[in-house]
Amino acid sequence: MSKYEAKDFNHLLGKVNGLSEAQLKAHFGLYQGYVNKLNEIWEKLGTVDKSKANYSFNEYSELKRREPVAYNGTFLHELYFSNLGHEGAVSPDLKKAIEASFGSFDNWMIDAKACLASAHGWTLTVYDWNLNRVSNMLVQSEHHVGLWPNVSVLCAVDAWEHAYMIDYGTKKPDYVNNVMNALNWNAINERFAHINPPKK
Repeated sequence: MSKYEAKDFNHLLGKVNGLSEAQLKAHFGLYQGYVNKLNEIWEKLGTVDKSKANYSFNEYSELKRREPVAYNGTFLHELYFSNLGHEGAVSPDLKKAIEASFGSFDNWMIDAKACLASAHGWTLTVYDWNLNRVSNMLVQSEHHVGLWPNVSVLCAVDAWEHAYMIDYGTKKPDYVNNVMNALNWNAINERFAHINPPKK
């Protein structure tokens, strides 16, 4: 497998109200660490002996158990950074889907903020293909506990302390309010249009 290259999100510096350059740069560095570990895991998986894999302990088994941590740590951060930036507004089609699922756009926002307040991990707004609706889900622990099957991520918001500690310290509610007002709706709308769910 070819080496995966981290994406450059420096265009966000100075452009996201409520997140300083210092906060974003520190976060970009952490994201780069996940990319590095993902490449390291993939490289080792390409050569490791698979003949003695088992549940208790084996090099291959441990690499496969850690792969989702590095994988989701990489790509959830890319989704998060990509949906920051105060651009656009929610599209009519997505707003209609949100309203069909939550009753109103405001109800979705209230639920998303409550999910973020509850999260030691991630809040993801997803399209749930199992129930054909928009939902907010909480992914905790090591970026993968609570990740539902058969969903498409529309919006990812990082609720780990590293996402806000430089700027907010322990004032997480302030981060929650500010980050939800700093979304790039153009990116979120594009994700929704790409999956093309059935119209409500």
